[in-house]
Amino acid sequence: MRFLQTLLFCLLAFTSFAQKPKEKIDQKLTQKLEALTKGFEGEVGIYVKHLKTGKTVAINADTLFPTASMIKVPIMVGVFNKIERGELDPKAILQYRDSLYYAGEDIVGNFKDSSLVALSKVQMLSITTSDNTGSLWLQQLAGTGTAINQWLESNGFVHTRMNSRTPNRRPNWERYGWGQTTPREMATLLTTIREGKAVSPAASERMYRNLGRIYYDSEALSQIPPYVHTASKSGAVNQSKSEVVLVNAPHGDYVFCIITKNQKDERWAYDNAGSVLIRNVSKILWQHFEPQSDWKPAPGVERY
Repeated sequence: MRFLQTLLFCLLAFTSFAQKPKEKIDQKLTQKLEALTKGFEGEVGIYVKHLKTGKTVAINADTLFPTASMIKVPIMVGVFNKIERGELDPKAILQYRDSLYYAGEDIVGNFKDSSLVALSKVQMLSITTSDNTGSLWLQQLAGTGTAINQWLESNGFVHTRMNSRTPNRRPNWERYGWGQTTPREMATLLTTIREGKAVSPAASERMYRNLGRIYYDSEALSQIPPYVHTASKSGAVNQSKSEVVLVNAPHGDYVFCIITKNQKDERWAYDNAGSVLIRNVSKILWQHFEPQSDWKPAPGVERY
């Protein structure tokens, strides 16, 4: 009996020790961001973490949202996982075929049939210009959504999944589109890459460099000084706008992810409600974490 009591005590102690410590909530910042979301016609999820202090903000942070083009980060991880396992040559030269074409304004989709292109350039375009044709090509090369989802699951990402062109995911695709995630998990994935823990330190370093070369910089990135390094990926469909950003700020890195869904405003315009919200959140975060900075976007920069 005493042995069983001792064993039970040890198990309870281990369980208690194994539990993750509670996050330190930044109450002041939470109030600021909650105020921004009031009156928004749609659903909003936000997750913020200052990596040095560990303080966080979590507003619907564990709710499922569409990834839109943010799914290209897991695709990239899947490609580098294949490379790390010796199943893809990082210096490979690929041959484009018309059967890969996905309608839209893409660079890869405008290649002539049988054109040759480096794997690394397709990967760059997938992240930098959010090339859809190139990304779907990479999804296939990574082992399809099945392999990408296996990596996500085995690395502790419970909610982030590829849906498009993935067996048994059609109901999820109909609801969320190309992929699904939560603000917390997408921010965590970017942090994992930043810390050199995604696939391998070398792969993480290469991926982090890719994420620092973004063409679409008129939303969250526009509210961060251009001389401060950022790693990011945005996404947009009619009823959802999203962005995940890790800022290498002077007083400590911070990461945030904001996603909307079921937006009433479906306009593809600079002043779309979701886009405005993303810019405002990014502005608040920069001012909060770097209160001594007097930087502001140059007047008229939105014209460019």
